Amino acid sequence: MSYIPRAVDYTINLALQSVGAVLLEGPRGCGKTETGLHVTNSQIRLDQSSSRELALLSPSKALEGATPRLIDEWQMVPEIWNEIRHEIDARRSPGQFVLSGSASPADDSTRHTGAGRFSRTRMRPLALGEQFQSVPGITLNQLLSEPKLEVMLSEVSYLQLAELAVRGGWPGLIGLALQPSMRFNRDYIENIVHADMSQLGSDFAPERVRRLLRSISRNSSSEAAATTLSADVSADGGSVAPVTVRKYLDALARIFVLEELPAWSGSLRSKSRLRKQPRLHFCDPSLACAALQISPDSLATDPEFFGQIFESMAVRDLRTYAEQIDAYCFGYRDESNLEIDLLMEFFAGGWAGFEVKLGESPGVLESAERNLLRIANDRMKQPPKFLAIITGGSRLFTLPSGVHVVPLALLRPIMAG
Repeated sequence: MSYIPRAVDYTINLALQSVGAVLLEGPRGCGKTETGLHVTNSQIRLDQSSSRELALLSPSKALEGATPRLIDEWQMVPEIWNEIRHEIDARRSPGQFVLSGSASPADDSTRHTGAGRFSRTRMRPLALGEQFQSVPGITLNQLLSEPKLEVMLSEVSYLQLAELAVRGGWPGLIGLALQPSMRFNRDYIENIVHADMSQLGSDFAPERVRRLLRSISRNSSSEAAATTLSADVSADGGSVAPVTVRKYLDALARIFVLEELPAWSGSLRSKSRLRKQPRLHFCDPSLACAALQISPDSLATDPEFFGQIFESMAVRDLRTYAEQIDAYCFGYRDESNLEIDLLMEFFAGGWAGFEVKLGESPGVLESAERNLLRIANDRMKQPPKFLAIITGGSRLFTLPSGVHVVPLALLRPIMAG
């Protein structure tokens, strides 16, 4: 299968112009190795025993090769981090290495000296815009620059969207039938339970990991506290303290399976006091569907839960696109419980607000529009760069208020030239 161009291609190429190395992180199976091979000119894979032995015995030899050089699964030999740092200092030239990995090393102290030498990039499973590149769409840059959008139509139906959510954005599933794709996702869950977590330590009981994954799935896109998750995990009769659940959540984050959406801190000076509970999201909503054994048909007939899954899908895609334009994603909820699904803060200054709605009926759009405008007008001291309602519908356009309505299937990344 030919290489599928990815949003991170653009981000990596840009970063390699200014720093010595790019650290490409993400969950197993999201395409890091393929992307690393695509953007580099030589490689060494440390998941192979001979290469791992070379990296331990002669790190400088392992780093030899045409640049940029890919160091794949670098965390299997975390000692190589400092060798790479020294090599970057010696060469005094950007664009030397790309490091990829599916887990963070246990001792993060090996990485504290990377400032000014490494740029960190998160890779996720395929966003919808990466899967539908041949169809015209719109980028975040266009939302920033165009006050009124030309009408576009998406051909992705409600039932197709349900299948895309259950199948997920795993590159290895492109062209694969639905049933084996669902099997892949169920096996992925079992590997988390029995293999991935155990590699991080012996404290993670498999059955409790499974219960936690199911609890996160049921609470996807919500602000479920550790106490809520603790009650679910404790269903086997043993008491599991919230602090222990937090340890499990941190471990899931270390293997990039869980990517909580942090609450916005108010650095743009909100007029209201903000709540700080993060929202729960898997790296891909297909994992929530697999953990609960949900098929596309059952998802499509449960609009409430489908709405949660769709929001998680939108967060995945918006995070992917935001990193291309130096923007950061947060949840927003204030003391009066007024909230929006995602607030995007730009490194250069300013913010944008998003509501995520599976449907696109006039009543749904009016409610989302009113919510966005209320936060923009009554809660924030700076006007937004733009406001948008992300839908699972078919029509892209701009409301008279200036709020954009954008089907998720029509959002696109900026692609490398």
